[in-house]
Amino acid sequence: MAVKPGWSLLPMALAGAFSLLGGITAYYVSLRVSPSPRRTYLDSYTFTPWELEVPYETVEFRSSDGLRLVGWWLPRPETNAVIVGSHGHAGRKDELLGIGSYCWRAGYNVLLFDYRGRGESDPWPQTLVSREVDDLLAALQYVRQRMPEAAIGVIGYSMGAAVGILATARDQSVRALVADSSFTTGDEVVADAVEKVLRVPLRPLVHLADIIVAWRHGYRFSQARPIDAIGQIAPRPVFLIHGVDDSLVPVCHVRQLYAAAREPRLVWEIPGAEHCGGYFVDRVGYCRRVVEFFDQYLRSVEA
Repeated sequence: MAVKPGWSLLPMALAGAFSLLGGITAYYVSLRVSPSPRRTYLDSYTFTPWELEVPYETVEFRSSDGLRLVGWWLPRPETNAVIVGSHGHAGRKDELLGIGSYCWRAGYNVLLFDYRGRGESDPWPQTLVSREVDDLLAALQYVRQRMPEAAIGVIGYSMGAAVGILATARDQSVRALVADSSFTTGDEVVADAVEKVLRVPLRPLVHLADIIVAWRHGYRFSQARPIDAIGQIAPRPVFLIHGVDDSLVPVCHVRQLYAAAREPRLVWEIPGAEHCGGYFVDRVGYCRRVVEFFDQYLRSVEA
């Protein structure tokens, strides 16, 4: 049977079309992982500690590469215990006012700040953990300079929880860590998100997106591996929190992190909670458990 002219080219054409589609999709994924900063007047329309009748001071400090990072310091002069908040990938410091104000009312100094490219901090292409670890380390340095004998705790959410794990493993000044909705590795969480949207396994596409991110921004999200760092935090305590119904970072991530952590370690899986939703399922119960954890491990080391 004779092959019609052009039919022999069909497989090549289909392969080319799928390659082009895969490249475009991978580039789109890279844009979602590291979007360019966009500022509008709405960035200034946020609640502050003033709305909650909490005293605060707007503070500034510099990242290791010179970017201006902006935060709020909620003071408690009678204590040297400090809680530092670490927000999520697309978040800002005002999103942590709930837990932050509760920790202040419980007697803690609190520092909430914006990562680079978010909120009031200097514009910068957002990364997935890479540069944010340096920003959190700069925040910890600011706390130590302001209060040399500080007993520091960190609470982080989503990407901010992963950043908290990586930074705490490197900085011994952190005495206790709460990590809510962290992921195990950067490539795993990106793959989970892509497969949820496209409903097909596309790990090769995620690898291509990782290469594009490295080309555009000089880092690989696949190198963000909290699961490799969490075991280095001991003997300092880690409190892992995760929603059982998390559709962005499946609950299997926290189970793997807990298995990789060393004592002392705690895990709280919250039924009915979506991604970073434990606070909203039971605000009072959530805040009490977090503060009880910090009370146990920070108050006992106050100078």
